[in-house]
Amino acid sequence: AFSLNNATLPFVEALANLGVEAALGHDPHLRAGLNIYRGSIVYEGVAEAQDKPYLPAAEALGLDARA
Repeated sequence: AFSLNNATLPFVEALANLGVEAALGHDPHLRAGLNIYRGSIVYEGVAEAQDKPYLPAAEALGLDARA
């Protein structure tokens, strides 16, 4: 339980302190865990499994390709 808390607490704090869009834009690790964003599937494996279109999370968030 403590390990899970220690691993996830920084993400929860970032979401609470920065807001969803800013936290996702700032942290590529948090963004990598995103599956759906504003109706788009932004996780390639989920899109493939569902045979649905895939939109990269960075693109869905309007981030520069280098982000």
